[in-house]
Amino acid sequence: MAEYINIRGQSIEVVASDPANPTQGQIWYNSTSNTLKGLGYAAAAWASGGNMATARGRLGSAGVINAAIGFGGTNPPTNYNNTEAYDGSTWTSATNMPVAIREVGYSGTETAALSIGGHTTTIVGTTYEYDGATWTTGGSLGTTRRDSSAAGTQTASYTTTGGGLNNTEHYNGTSWTTATVYPTTGEYLMSTGTLTAGLTFGGSTPSLTNATNEYDGSAWTAGGNLVTATNGMGGSGIQTATLAYGGTTPSITTAALSYDGTSWTSSPASLASARAHLGSTTTSSTSALAFAGLSPPALTSTEVFTGAGPVTRTITAS
Repeated sequence: MAEYINIRGQSIEVVASDPANPTQGQIWYNSTSNTLKGLGYAAAAWASGGNMATARGRLGSAGVINAAIGFGGTNPPTNYNNTEAYDGSTWTSATNMPVAIREVGYSGTETAALSIGGHTTTIVGTTYEYDGATWTTGGSLGTTRRDSSAAGTQTASYTTTGGGLNNTEHYNGTSWTTATVYPTTGEYLMSTGTLTAGLTFGGSTPSLTNATNEYDGSAWTAGGNLVTATNGMGGSGIQTATLAYGGTTPSITTAALSYDGTSWTSSPASLASARAHLGSTTTSSTSALAFAGLSPPALTSTEVFTGAGPVTRTITAS
C-alpha cells in the first residue's frame, strides 16, 4: 500500500528564525521574512569589496575580513602616511601614521597592529604600534630594514629578511631581540602564522624563489615549495593552513595557492585583478582580503575570499 509521505511529499518546517545549525539539503520556511530557504554548498570564490580612498602598493596591513586596516604605502613616487579601516563593506579614514612610509613589515590585528621598519626617504628601524585609534612609537629594530616579512601579534612577533638581509628578530611588545637567521637573504617574502608557528615563503633571494620555511620560534625548517616562484604575495592563515595570492612571477599574477602544512596546491579560485605588494588579512585561510597593490597602476579595489562550504540560500521561483 502506498504511504502518504510518498504520495504527498515531506512537509516543510515553518520557523520564525533560521535554524542555528541546519544540515546539508535542509529546507525551511521563515515566517518572519516570508521566504523559503535551504542549506546549499558554495564553491570557493573571490568577490568584490569596497574600494579604498587611496591607490597604493607596498603598504602595511592587518586584521580580518570585517575588521582590517591598510597603512602607509606608495603610488610611485609618492609615499603615504594615511591609514584606512575596513568594516566588511566600506573603507574609512583612520589616524595617520607619524610619517609617510612604504615597504614596512607588518603583523597583528586592526586594533593591535605593528608597522616594522620601512622606507621613508631612507631605510629605517622604527616600530609603530596601533591600537585602533592612535599610532605610538615602539622599540627600535636591531637592524634597519625595508620590505621585511613578519607574523604574529603586537606583543609576540617575528620579522625576517628584507632588503637583502637574512637576520630574524623577535618583538615582545617592548623591544626587539636577535633570533635565528633565515636560510637565505631576501626581500618581498610573505609570512603568516605566529611567533612560534610561522610560515615564510616566496620572495627574491635575489632571484625569484619558491622556497617555504616553517618557524617554531627558534629554528627554521624547509616546507613544501610554492607551485611557482613568486614575490610580493598577500597571505592569510596559520602554519598548517595558509592562503597565498597575487604577487610577481615575474609577471603580476591573479593566482592563489593553498598550503596544508606539507604542500602547496593551486586554489580553485583566482583573484579577479592581478596585483602584487598588496594588502591582506592575517589569520584565516578560508576568509581573506586582497586589497590595493601594484598592477600597475596602483589599485584601490578590494577582493573578498570565501572558502568552499555550506551556505544558506533563499529559494525563489525560476
